[in-house]
Amino acid sequence: MARPALSREEVLDAAAALVRAHGPDGLTMRGLAAALGTAVTSIYWHVGNRESLLDALAERTVAELSAIRPRGRDPVERIASVAHALRRALRERPHLVAMVHERGLTERMFLPAQRALVREAHAAGLRGERAAELVRAVSFQTVGHVLLERNRERSPAQSPAEEELWRTETADADPPLARALAAPPDTERLFAASVRALVRGLLTEADGSPDADGSPDADGAPDADGSPDAGGAPPVGKVPASVPPPPPHPDQE
Repeated sequence: MARPALSREEVLDAAAALVRAHGPDGLTMRGLAAALGTAVTSIYWHVGNRESLLDALAERTVAELSAIRPRGRDPVERIASVAHALRRALRERPHLVAMVHERGLTERMFLPAQRALVREAHAAGLRGERAAELVRAVSFQTVGHVLLERNRERSPAQSPAEEELWRTETADADPPLARALAAPPDTERLFAASVRALVRGLLTEADGSPDADGSPDADGAPDADGSPDAGGAPPVGKVPASVPPPPPHPDQE
């Protein structure tokens, strides 16, 4: 029985699977044809030469990362959800992301997630430089965390290892701390905690809470108790009691 005609998407699916498993160097036109049970000429007909195929895979990876959508019912949860979705997407396709980077498409790849962060920053009451700071801080935190995870996974065995380095004396006489740092890190939990703390800190800072010295922000932002400044403006991201709550966010699920 003759094999059904191949589609371009089937070729790209198979090529992406090979790259995920073996990296870009493991993708050959002959190997791809063998995986699909077809002739090499059929691969060329659908996607052109190998460089064209790699370009197509990079473009498709960029498109896949555009599907990130925020979830949750409050600003911290929704902003953090974008970071979690971006981290998962990067972790699931490291070789494909590296190909995107090599082709100078990194900024375009991150744009959809950053635009989602912009919308959430605006919904929380942040504008201008404050919103830009949140977008970049969350992006840097997410990408940096993924890079550190990859580095730990790919690095050779360490000698001495963490469990050998962290003892009571190196932890300033804090045995529970030494035990915690000697144990393998729970990177999922660590990422969740760090993103939550980062987002809450940025929103609180924009909310006009006192600086480290206890004084309110110089721009007349609200005091620590959340009361408006002398101009009567409500805190950023909060709604005065006399105003009904806004309708649900259009992306909220």
